[in-house]
Amino acid sequence: MLRIGLTGGMGAGKSTVARLLVEWGAVLVDSDAIAREVVEPGTEGLAALVEAFGEAILAEDGSLNRPALAAVAFADDESRRTLNSITHPLVGRRTAELIGAAPADAIVVQDVPLLVENSMGAMVQLVVVVMADERLRVHRLERFRGIAPDDARARIRSQATDDQRRAAADVLLDNNSDAEALAPQVARLWQERLVPFERNLRTRTPARRPAEIQLAEPDPEWADQAQRLIGRLWVACGADAKRIDHIGSTAVGGLPAKDVIDIQVTVADMAAADELRDRLADAGFPRWDGFESDTAKPTAADPSGTDTTAWRKRLHGNADPARIANIHVRAQGSPGQRFALDFRDWLRADADARAEYLEVKRRAEAAAAGCDGEAATKAYLSVKEAWFATVYDRVPRG
Repeated sequence: MLRIGLTGGMGAGKSTVARLLVEWGAVLVDSDAIAREVVEPGTEGLAALVEAFGEAILAEDGSLNRPALAAVAFADDESRRTLNSITHPLVGRRTAELIGAAPADAIVVQDVPLLVENSMGAMVQLVVVVMADERLRVHRLERFRGIAPDDARARIRSQATDDQRRAAADVLLDNNSDAEALAPQVARLWQERLVPFERNLRTRTPARRPAEIQLAEPDPEWADQAQRLIGRLWVACGADAKRIDHIGSTAVGGLPAKDVIDIQVTVADMAAADELRDRLADAGFPRWDGFESDTAKPTAADPSGTDTTAWRKRLHGNADPARIANIHVRAQGSPGQRFALDFRDWLRADADARAEYLEVKRRAEAAAAGCDGEAATKAYLSVKEAWFATVYDRVPRG
């Protein structure tokens, strides 16, 4: 199933987005609601809190008196750790139960207020952040929750900053107006991104880039987009990944490129690469079948550059239709693995190399003009690969 992390600062309108997504068919898992549920009267959670902090944390009806709990649980670091050791496992277990009960083709939206603060973006396949100006958020908190403006501002500023949320967000929703303006944004998100993303994930189909190949101007967001993908790949691969790197043209600042993020996952050997197939697919990175090696380059051991044995790899793609990405899984120390890193670093360090490569890319773009799909890719790569063969020995080895 597709798991979406939904977050936003106090007063941003996260609850409104959650409601709209549920209306479209999402399964909502609300972290705040779960946190209340696991400490209701009669639960093991409430019993554990009473044992740890005493009966003074209870209201007259036997329910949890939250202000009383806060007064003792946040008095010092040890008490806070005790509170977290009780509630966090319970919330995690209940969250897993609710997600596990959702249909296999569900789009699960996890409403997590502190997703950014707790660095949880890598645990879901897409992060949606609701944004609104602080002035408007303060007004909403005063009007709808009765929170005094100074208190509202203090609470807002204790949370993640807007810049931190932007860096964590795959999708930003602007809620500086009202629900009528927000609803079309949610509709587009659901119809154009979430539904096809879930379908690609379920059928293990990588998302395809547009048929026509065009270079885009450098995008300052490429680096953050790559880091979010890398975080999810680390979760999927675990210790089987030796390193994970942003490679290719989008990893070189200021260089025009196809709007495709390239990531290299380095593994011990190709057996390890094959063992990752299902885990990567489940995480949203299904394999492209038929791509078993890079184009071989002339080397001392293979002057003709025709032996692809040493250049084997596995190629996966991102299932997200709005963020095309290629995931190259290569063995540690293989010529393809080393060249991907050395070539990137050469371009980063050498302005002349960047200019030369950009000229080659422009020629490749021209060669692909008027072609679609596989024909365009072949025309584009024929120009680039011929140049790679000529510069392979010029690239400094790291």
